[in-house]
Amino acid sequence: MALSETTEIHQFTCLDNNFGVLVHDRDSGTTVAIDVPHAAAYEQALEQTGWTLSHILITHHHWDHVQGLGDLKRATGATVIGPERSRQKIAELDRTVEDGDDVLCGPYEIAAISTPGHTLDQISWYFPAIGMAHTGDTLFSLGCGRVFEGDMEMMWSSLSKLMRQLPDDTVIYCGHEYTEANANFALTIEPDNTDLQARAAEVTTLRAGGEATLPTTMKREKATNPFLRAGEASVAAALGMDGKSAEEIFAEIRTRKDNA
Repeated sequence: MALSETTEIHQFTCLDNNFGVLVHDRDSGTTVAIDVPHAAAYEQALEQTGWTLSHILITHHHWDHVQGLGDLKRATGATVIGPERSRQKIAELDRTVEDGDDVLCGPYEIAAISTPGHTLDQISWYFPAIGMAHTGDTLFSLGCGRVFEGDMEMMWSSLSKLMRQLPDDTVIYCGHEYTEANANFALTIEPDNTDLQARAAEVTTLRAGGEATLPTTMKREKATNPFLRAGEASVAAALGMDGKSAEEIFAEIRTRKDNA
């Protein structure tokens, strides 16, 4: 998928339901990988595209995002950049970032946005020049990550931060192909949301054909993702939670999803 005249993005599946993502600039030859669920899948993708890996960005320390990192770094010599809070957990890091830091990978100035909740070290990566972001396991299409290391308040704050900082036309990539299950759940929260109904139908068709449901856009997620819509009066009404805070409504939706 091309986001600009010189940028190409290659998304591919890894493991059971993870995504691998490569961002490539044709002019400079810069190629950036985001997370490494499986080294062999990345090596195959690089061979297929003919690209040479220069940088690896890590979103968080969970094994299914970094288990291939050591092998891929040794094979390519790529520079690895990840969260400062991962320093003691990921041995291969060459550079670490905190919230608000910018990193330069070839022509790409990439913003590190701290989005804890799923894990405490989670970083979402935003490429403003090409209007693209990778939200790791914080924001999925029609869903969000489970709250493991943080708490509900932290996760809602992180999702709110993404809604504030990422323009509506931002193209969103993430860590997993969970959209079909997320759509089924989302319809239990907002069954009358026509945008959601249309997205769910699209997702069913895509998955039936073996196609990926990602990337998505921030605009689409704001219209259809129940976790981003916790502040909407219509969602509060649907849950019988009129007058409750967005944070309380988010926590209720996340708890329901955990128990679904």
